[in-house]
Amino acid sequence: MVRRVRDVTFICWGHVAFSLARQAATGDAGDVHEDTERCVRAVQSKDARFDGWFFVAVVTTGIYCRPSCPVVPPKAVNMRFYPSAAAAQTAGFRACKRCRPDASPGSPHWNVRADLVARAMRLIADGVVDRDGVPGLASRLGYSVRQVQRQVLAELGAGPLALARAQRAQTARLLIETSALPMSDVAFAAGFASVRAFNDTVREIFALAPTDLRARAARRHPPTTSGSLVLRLPFRVPLCPDNLFGHLAATAVPGVEEWRDGGYRRTLRLPHGHGVATLRPLPDHIECRLTLTDLRDLSTAITRCRWLLDLDADPVAVDDLLRTDPMLAVMVDKNPGRRVPRTVDASEFAVRAVLGQQVSTKAACTHAARLVAAHGEPVADPAGGLTHLFPDTTRLASLDPASLALPQARRNTLTTLVGALAGGEIGLGTGSDWQQARAQLAALPGFGPWTIETIAMRALGDPDAFVPTDLGIRRAARDVGLPSTAAGLTGHASAWRPWRAYAVQYLWATGDHAINRLPT
Repeated sequence: MVRRVRDVTFICWGHVAFSLARQAATGDAGDVHEDTERCVRAVQSKDARFDGWFFVAVVTTGIYCRPSCPVVPPKAVNMRFYPSAAAAQTAGFRACKRCRPDASPGSPHWNVRADLVARAMRLIADGVVDRDGVPGLASRLGYSVRQVQRQVLAELGAGPLALARAQRAQTARLLIETSALPMSDVAFAAGFASVRAFNDTVREIFALAPTDLRARAARRHPPTTSGSLVLRLPFRVPLCPDNLFGHLAATAVPGVEEWRDGGYRRTLRLPHGHGVATLRPLPDHIECRLTLTDLRDLSTAITRCRWLLDLDADPVAVDDLLRTDPMLAVMVDKNPGRRVPRTVDASEFAVRAVLGQQVSTKAACTHAARLVAAHGEPVADPAGGLTHLFPDTTRLASLDPASLALPQARRNTLTTLVGALAGGEIGLGTGSDWQQARAQLAALPGFGPWTIETIAMRALGDPDAFVPTDLGIRRAARDVGLPSTAAGLTGHASAWRPWRAYAVQYLWATGDHAINRLPT
């Protein structure tokens, strides 16, 4: 009887997760934390799927936690719910030392939604406020500082500065616990203006001095003294690594990316320098090894690695919807939790998408490798075979089109794209407006639906991007009994919204191609 009750609770909460994610997709999930009954039930059932959707604070202890915190749940009357860790911190609560809510998977809201607050959150996570302040954030979004502050505060219970402060605190904690850096170096690498501000913030949020945090962590894992940091990137289960890492490895550009010793490695162009990331899939987390030329880029590097692997997705909600289509249900049940392989640099991916037009995966990698060898910035990689950063748009804008071993029409497409990106005429960055970016790309010569939707899916991160004209998708659709024409498939796929990009991953996975399996 007890087991059956638990099963029923699990099923009910699966529907709630699905409902919340659908609300997020339409912009109506900002008040999840205000639904007290739902939040209480999530906390009482310790459901990890709700980590990141909201945070629970306990007034009798002054602590805030994840919904899945393993301690005995408090009385409902003593619970308070917040939409972000920053909001809980602003209200005077400190992070739980047991469940570490500051290190939970990120909220799925900001990956699904395309509105102002979601775009702002993606930019804040990428470190824009730390680098350019709130005016820089507002400028990128195309709104006034007052509008941005008002909307972010109304939805998240904390303004952009408080959200950036919470992120700085988490970065500081990572450096304190995983490195042997002096605390003064940690403070400035994490983005604090002074050691005093660093000390005060760490004590306030974690209820421990920085030195105490390091001593506590050292009892479990000694800090590294090398130039690399090894981190655990959490995710919501399930996660199917096959197509995720298989796609990245199969399309890797020599010199920029490689698969080595069971991990995907690539170079990163970052605001203060460059780095190398090694990402290895493990059963309950992604092992992330970062080698950075400037530790101020730690938070940005982590955010971009999470974005690359789509780690803040809500796979339960996505798969529940896709299972409602009998044609997809078998694929989902076979390998649930597929993610969309993305990119760490949207401009780089747009260039590579053009190079890959109407050619094989191998040919596209060859074209990109030539571009890298001729125009990429050399880097050292003692731990592997990486040699270059992918060339930035400024450098590519100055290249001689005649040097490109491409058909004339594709040369024109590439040079026009690079010029528009270098001149700021097209925005494909983290906080871009998805529909506006589509319209800007469509105005360029040589950009059809396949290229635009591929960029929307993997560079912009639109979870509803769809490529019905893709030959592999049409073949997969035909083989499983779905309409195989672009128009017919588009009509049928309307029931998969807002997660058609994930349906694409399941369809692609039906083919016998290297992108669908982990390298051996």
